[in-house]
Amino acid sequence: MRRIIYWLMGTATVLVLLFSYHTSLQSVAPKQQTVAIGPLTAGNVSSGSSATPSASADASAPASTSAAPSASSSSSAATSTPSTTGTSGTSGTFTGTSVDTRFGPVQVQITVSGGKITASNAVVYPTESGRDRQINAYAVPALNKETLAAQSSSIDMVSGATYTSQGYLSSLQSALDQAHL
Repeated sequence: MRRIIYWLMGTATVLVLLFSYHTSLQSVAPKQQTVAIGPLTAGNVSSGSSATPSASADASAPASTSAAPSASSSSSAATSTPSTTGTSGTSGTFTGTSVDTRFGPVQVQITVSGGKITASNAVVYPTESGRDRQINAYAVPALNKETLAAQSSSIDMVSGATYTSQGYLSSLQSALDQAHL
């Protein structure tokens, strides 16, 4: 009789632990944080967007201040150089907002020609430690390649680079919003 009781209690405990386990994929859309983009000007067509913090522990973890070399590495303002070529669609270079992640900011720049993404580059990403550089050496090119293949922000995240992937997706969506894609 006691064995059955212990077995039932053990099974209940395992089920509670199993259902309370949160994977990294379940935290893709935590609470939203609004990012100010700056004033609208003729050369800077931008729309309001939001960045997604990567985890609730972000506030307690120090963010790195170093990022990949970029002309706008400390700026969170989105910039673009749009031009419209008749009915063929939007063309130009669009830079998404800089999204702060646990390990540093991520910012994506896309080049659009005739309404199609022709280039996608992460111009700012975490490079503070050797581990950051190691992870992003394979994650950033994979994310750039996925963006060109998908022609949207509906791309797969890179395993082992969850924070960079989430920041990349948020910044990419901001650039796509500017390009009206």
